[in-house]
Amino acid sequence: MSSLKNIIRLQKQQLDEKRRNLAELQNLSDRLKAELERLKEEVAAEQAAARDNPEFAFSYTNFAKAAMERGKRLTLSMGQVDIQIAVATDQMAEAFQELKRYELAEEERLKREKEKLKRKQAEMLDETALVGFRRRQAEESAAES
Repeated sequence: MSSLKNIIRLQKQQLDEKRRNLAELQNLSDRLKAELERLKEEVAAEQAAARDNPEFAFSYTNFAKAAMERGKRLTLSMGQVDIQIAVATDQMAEAFQELKRYELAEEERLKREKEKLKRKQAEMLDETALVGFRRRQAEESAAES
């Protein structure tokens, strides 16, 4: 197996790892967004309950403070994950480009090998034809003598 094939196999493994990493980050981002949506729905439900029942109004203030803090943490986490996604996307694109460079180099190497083989075969056929031609000439010369 050529060294380029080994490098290509390694690059494919690295690219797959980067794809998995990116997918995990995107899943995390989706979960954080869903969690933020659930929090907004919870806040809306608690607001409605506090409006409808004055007894809940006292506890709503503490809930609202905690919910706002949790919302800030979720938003901050989402921002950090978005940055990680951008970095992971760039890394994946670089890995893909690297893989393509090696694949193109391997294709070019195979193409050169094929051309070299074709030239050798043509030379062998030419040599065989030349030997046959010389033999026939020698036979004709011998027959004429």
